Amino acid sequence: MRIGVMIGPEKGDSGRKLERMLRDIEWAESAGMDTAWIPQIPTDFDALITIAAMGLKTSRIELGTAVVPLQAQHPIALARQALSAHAAAGGRLALGVGPSHHWIVRDMLGLPYEKPAAYSRDYLDVLNAALRGTGSVDVENDTFTVHNPLDLGPVAPVPVLIAALGPVMLRIAGERTDGTVLWMADERAIEHHVLPKISKAAADAGRPAPRIVAGLPVCLCAAGEVDEAKARANRILGEAEVSPNYQRLLEQGDARDIGDLCIAGDEETIAAGLRRYADAGATDLSIRLLPIGDDRDTLVASKRRTREMIAVLARELR
Repeated sequence: MRIGVMIGPEKGDSGRKLERMLRDIEWAESAGMDTAWIPQIPTDFDALITIAAMGLKTSRIELGTAVVPLQAQHPIALARQALSAHAAAGGRLALGVGPSHHWIVRDMLGLPYEKPAAYSRDYLDVLNAALRGTGSVDVENDTFTVHNPLDLGPVAPVPVLIAALGPVMLRIAGERTDGTVLWMADERAIEHHVLPKISKAAADAGRPAPRIVAGLPVCLCAAGEVDEAKARANRILGEAEVSPNYQRLLEQGDARDIGDLCIAGDEETIAAGLRRYADAGATDLSIRLLPIGDDRDTLVASKRRTREMIAVLARELR
């Protein structure tokens, strides 16, 4: 199982955000983490530009997006941007994409959010063709009519993963991509819903076993602080739960909110929690470091304790 950390911008000055993210990726590589996952936050930094900058500061670690909304740009434009970031990172990009949610696509961007699975399938026709190499990208389907020359080729194959929560999207992920990037999926949902559906689709399509990237918050803390950690997870990460897509995924497992998904406690508790995800079928973990505390200094100290512990566990769990 690959162990990765989630690195993303936080509120504040743009220049300081970039500096902080570059410090975080340098730590992640030096600590031996396998992957760093960069969320595409609707109101903030561009994930692929961030990866291009991170690629110039690192040499080994895989850099993934989690995830780029498909509707925000034409597939040729996304392919061009991804290939550029992939080159800047020396061929270490894992391109995570997804059909996003109605509250981003329709309410924020003012774009249609109809038949997102069909749109994703058609989008992948173009994106996959554009990522394969130089030449003309010629695709005609129900959504796109593309005849576009492209001189930009990949420096190495680009893994594509797609956010897939329901049965139709999991089938598309297995048939047409290298795997899926998850959020709001607990161990039971992965073992009994995600794994069998995406694996069957991949096998039926003659593709290798797919990657299953499970995103989850983790907090190293004392037993008496576990409730505080779970409450903070609900407070700062819970807004996405309003999405019907996530609600349906939660129904496949035992968790009812992001606080339930949070793995909080001592080293032994966290190690056992991560092993449960591996046993359930997750091939990758994208860990969202969740600090607790009443002020900036205690939050920073909490984050550092958690990430150092995760670095140790990553070596033990491989």
